[in-house]
Amino acid sequence: MLSPRPSGRLSGTEAAPGSGIFGSAGSSVTDKLRAIELLASVRYGRLAMSMRALPFLAVARHLVVEGRVVLRLHRGLGFHESCDGSVVAYGADNFNSPAPDGTEDLWSVQFTGPAEIVHPASDQRERFGTGPAEVNGEHFDPVYLRLDPHLAHMHTLTFDASP
Repeated sequence: MLSPRPSGRLSGTEAAPGSGIFGSAGSSVTDKLRAIELLASVRYGRLAMSMRALPFLAVARHLVVEGRVVLRLHRGLGFHESCDGSVVAYGADNFNSPAPDGTEDLWSVQFTGPAEIVHPASDQRERFGTGPAEVNGEHFDPVYLRLDPHLAHMHTLTFDASP
């Protein structure tokens, strides 16, 4: 179970009606389920946030846990502090691994919603696997964010396999 940093705020692991990816408006439940399924098929994505009123992108490792996206970042960069309590976007794609013959569709997904610092249980931390040894020459020190996706977007690029 995920728990937030000690602050008195609710953990959000109990989904209120209409909360989380399955209760949001905008796209069909089927599309949202497919987007979450696609996200779970890759390990890394890009976190979009605002730092000092400027847009910023950062690479993050992710897991899908109870319909939410849990991110692992390096604490030393301070990105987690900018995201905590803010609305962020997280996206991933398979653009770096298409089928060599061009028969596999390319896709990208994006999730938008509030993020919160969390402390995953040890079994969930293990699911992330080994982190990098260093980030920008500094020992990797993991910190975790949970994104509660209110909006989900999925885009596909379909190719005709015939010449």
